[in-house]
Amino acid sequence: MASQARQQPVWRSPQPSPDVHLPRLKIFNSLTRKKEPFVPLDPSGKKVTWYICGPTVYDDAHIGHARNYVSTDIIRRIMMDYFKFDVRFVMNITDVDDKIIIRGRQQYLLDEFNDTLRRRGTTSVEDTCLAALTAYLEKNLKLLPPKLAPEETFSQIQKHYGHVMEGKALHGGVPGDEEAKIKMHVKTALAAAEAVHSVRTTPDIVGEKDFNEKVQDVLLPYLDSLYGSTIDASDHSIFTKLTTKFEKRFMEDVRALNFLDPDVVTRVTEYDEKIKDFVGQIERNGFAYKTYDGSVYFDIEAFEAASNSYARLKPESRNDTELQADGEGALAKESSKETTGGSTSISATGDDPSSKSNETRLKVYKQIRIRSKKRSDADFALWKASKSGEPSWPSPWGAGRPGWHIECSAMASDVLGSRIDIHSGGIDLAFPHHDNELAQSEAYWCDSQHKEQHQWVNYFLHMGHLSIAGAKMSKSLKNFKTIREELSQKDGWDSRGLRIIFLLGSWKEGIEITEDIKLAAYSWEDKVNNFFFLIMKKMSDQQGSSPDDDPDHSLEQALQKAKDDVDAALCDSFNTPTAMKAISDLISTYNSTDQKSVGMEQTLRIARWITCQVTIFGLNASAKADDNSIGWSGINLPDYATPYLTSISSIRDTLRQAGTSGHLDAAKLEDVAKSDQNGTSLKAAEAAPYRSLLSRLREEVSTLSDSKELSKDVLALSDRIRNIELANLGIKLEDQDDGRPAFIRPITKAEQALKSLEKTRKEAEKVRMAKAAEEKAKKDEIKPLDMFRSTEYSAQYSAWDQEGLPIKDFAGVEITQSKRKKLIKEQLQQKKRHEAWLKQKSLEDAVSSPAAPSAAQTDETLT
Repeated sequence: MASQARQQPVWRSPQPSPDVHLPRLKIFNSLTRKKEPFVPLDPSGKKVTWYICGPTVYDDAHIGHARNYVSTDIIRRIMMDYFKFDVRFVMNITDVDDKIIIRGRQQYLLDEFNDTLRRRGTTSVEDTCLAALTAYLEKNLKLLPPKLAPEETFSQIQKHYGHVMEGKALHGGVPGDEEAKIKMHVKTALAAAEAVHSVRTTPDIVGEKDFNEKVQDVLLPYLDSLYGSTIDASDHSIFTKLTTKFEKRFMEDVRALNFLDPDVVTRVTEYDEKIKDFVGQIERNGFAYKTYDGSVYFDIEAFEAASNSYARLKPESRNDTELQADGEGALAKESSKETTGGSTSISATGDDPSSKSNETRLKVYKQIRIRSKKRSDADFALWKASKSGEPSWPSPWGAGRPGWHIECSAMASDVLGSRIDIHSGGIDLAFPHHDNELAQSEAYWCDSQHKEQHQWVNYFLHMGHLSIAGAKMSKSLKNFKTIREELSQKDGWDSRGLRIIFLLGSWKEGIEITEDIKLAAYSWEDKVNNFFFLIMKKMSDQQGSSPDDDPDHSLEQALQKAKDDVDAALCDSFNTPTAMKAISDLISTYNSTDQKSVGMEQTLRIARWITCQVTIFGLNASAKADDNSIGWSGINLPDYATPYLTSISSIRDTLRQAGTSGHLDAAKLEDVAKSDQNGTSLKAAEAAPYRSLLSRLREEVSTLSDSKELSKDVLALSDRIRNIELANLGIKLEDQDDGRPAFIRPITKAEQALKSLEKTRKEAEKVRMAKAAEEKAKKDEIKPLDMFRSTEYSAQYSAWDQEGLPIKDFAGVEITQSKRKKLIKEQLQQKKRHEAWLKQKSLEDAVSSPAAPSAAQTDETLT
C-alpha cells in the first residue's frame, strides 16, 4: 500500500488584539502555501520583527542575489512606508562556512604557490598545472579518456561532449543544470589546457596575469586537495581577510541597488559563545547528540517523536538526500549510519551486547551511539568538529565550529526572541536550511513537557529565482554577472531598471530576463520619466487655466481609482505588478486629458501621489516617501552643468527664432554671441564639456556673419547643437511653441535602452527575413521532379513515378487517388516557384556575365 504523502503541519494563526485596527494585508506564507491575514506579535499591532538570511561572504554578489535582496527591500519599504509598520530588520553575515574555508585556503595557497613554486622555474609551474588539469578533467568530465595531453583536450571534448555544447542533453531529453555544469567545466578546462599548452610551447610570450586567470579554476581546488589540511588554521586571518573584504563589497553593492541598511547586522564570528549555548540547550532538551569526533548533530527522530514536525516548509523534500548533503557543506564527509534493528552491534571492547543484561546493553548501546557518527543520514550538524586546515573554537564537545543552519537560529533568537513575525530568504534555502532553522529553534524554545510544538516564525517569505535563458543564476554554474559588473557597464542595468523588473513580476515567482521583460521595464520607466518631464514643463510655464476649485472630474475619478487599485494590490500579498499597472493607467489618463482643463493644483496632487508611490517602491534613490516632493532622481540637470546649458539653450532659441523669421543680420549675430555672459563661470571639472560647447557656439555664431545663406546656416547650426552636440553630452532640448524657451532635460537611461532594443529588434528581424529568403530560395531551387525526394518529404515516401510523384508511403502502402491529386497540386505550385526562381537567376546571371548561357536554357523543365 502506498504511503500517504507528507503534509505541512498545522499553522497557528496569530490573533489580533480586539481594539487594534490592522490593514487588510494578506501575505503568501510558505508555512501554509497560501495567503494569510498578517497579524503582528506586537499587541499594539505596530511593531514587526523580521529576520533575513544574509550573504555568505566569499565572493562578489551577482544579480541573482540582487533578486532576493531587492525584492525583500521592496516588501520592507511597503511594510514601513505604506502600511506604516515599525519594522525591526535583522540580517546575518555568514563569515564561517565551508565555502569560506575552502576559498580562504585556496587564496592562501595560491599566494604560496606564486611565491615559492614559481621560483623553481617554468617546468615546475607547468607540471603542477598539468596535474591540476588532469585532476579537474577526471573529476568533472568523466567521459574523457584519462591523462589527456593539453593539446588533445579540445578534440576529445568535441568527441564526447560536442552535442552538449550544441545545446543538447547529455543522455537525451531536455537539457538542464547538468548540461549547464558541463558547459561551465568545458569552458574552464579549455582555458586551462590552452594556458598549459602555451607555457610548454612558447613560455617566453605567455603573460603571467593571463596565465593565472586561465588556470586558477583548475589550480585552486588541486592545491587545496594537496595542501589544504596542512595550513595553520589557527591563524583566523587567513579567512577573515577574505570575509572582511567581501562583506564590505556586498554592502557597497546592495546599497548601490538602494537596499536599505538592516537595523541590526550579526556575524557568526561574533556569536561563537551564544551559538555554543544554543546548541547546548538543544542537547539538554533531548534533541541533539554528540559523535565520537566531537561534532553535535540534530536528532530528527527524537524531535519528531516528541510530536514536533520536521520539514515544515517542504515536507516533500524530507528524504531528499542530495539536498541534505548540500546543506551539510562541501567539507562534510559522508557519515555511516549506525544500524541496530535486527543486527548485532559490537561494543568498543569487542563484546557482544546481546549476551549482557538489559541495563548493560543499554549502556553499551548509548556508548556506541556516542562514539558512532550520525544516527540518521538526515540528521544535520549543529556543531562541526574541525579537521586539519579548518578554523576552530573551543567548545564543551571539542574544538570545532558552528554548523551552517545553527547560526541563523542562534542570532535571530538572540536579537528578536522566541517568536518572530517574518523570516525571509531565497526559495533555494527553503530546504534544508530554513526547515533546519525552524526545527533547531523550536527544539531550543520548546516547553519541557512538549505539550505543543513551538511556532518560532509566523510568516515565511521566499523570493523567487532570477534566470537567464532558462537557467537559474548560480556561482557554481558561473552563469552570472556580479552586481558591480552589471551596474558599471554602459549597456547594463542600473539600480532603478533592475528594481522595476522585479516590481513587474511577483516577488515569490521566478523571473526570467527576456527581451519582452526588458522592453516592459524600460517602457514603464520611460513613461514615468516623460510624465515627470511634462509636470516640470507645466510648473516652469505655469500652464493650466482651469481654476483649482473646479478640477477635471474624470481625472479626479482616475486618481481615486488608482489609489484604490494600488491599495487592493498591496494588501494582496504585495502584488506590485498590479500596482505598477495602476500607476501607468493613471499617467495614460492624465496624458489623454485636455491639459487646458487641468488646474495646477490637481496636476501637482496627481504628481505628488505618483512620486510617493515610486518612492515607496524604492525607485527614488534616498528620497523619503513623505517628503511631499515631485519627480524622482535622474530627471534634473546636474548643478554644475545648468548655467552653461541655460546659456546654450538661450542662444540657440534666439538663433532659431531669428532664423525662422528671417530677421537676422550680422549685428544681430554679434549681439547673440555676446549675450548671456553672466552665471557661466563655474570651474568644476565636470562642467568642462558644457563650458567648451558654450565657447565653441559663441565662436561659430560670430563667424556666421560672412555667410551667404545666413538663415539656412543658422538653422543648421541650431539643429546640430540640439541633435548632435548636446545629445553627445546626454542632454535633450525639446523645442516648444508660442515662443517659449526650449525645455532642457537629460537623456534618460530608459530612452537610450529603448532605442537600443528597437535597433536590436530591427537587426534581428532583418536577419530573420534574410534567413527566410535564403530558405525560400533553396526550396524554390528544387526542381518539381525532385521535390518529393527532397529532405522535406523523403521520410514520408518510399517510391515515386517517372514524374516524381510518390506512389507509395514510407510503410510501402500505395498512395490513394485523393492524396495523389493533392500531391499533383503541390507539384504544380512548386513548378511555378521554380520557374520564378529560374527567371530571377537568369536576370542575375545576365548582370554578372552577359555572355554566359542562362540557367533557364540549361535546366530540365517539367513536361
